[in-house]
Amino acid sequence: MNDRKYNNNRPQRSSEPREKAGLRVEVRNGDLTKAMRIFKKKVQESGILQEVRAREAYEKPTTKRKKAKAAAKARWKKQLRKMEQDRGY
Repeated sequence: MNDRKYNNNRPQRSSEPREKAGLRVEVRNGDLTKAMRIFKKKVQESGILQEVRAREAYEKPTTKRKKAKAAAKARWKKQLRKMEQDRGY
């Protein structure tokens, strides 16, 4: 017999339910609009939608590099504008 198929050293699962991973928002006093705003903010901060859009279609490595470089330039220009505004030039 081939005993390698089965891993008997694995810990047994507990009978209590596990907490599911993901974003969770509590609706208080039936205020669904506020809960939706909070949920949308959490989704935006976690970057879930950006990741889904990025995985929708294949993107060539050169295109990825080009986008990353453009984003870096935009961040740098934004930082320069902020520094100029702070210094009053």
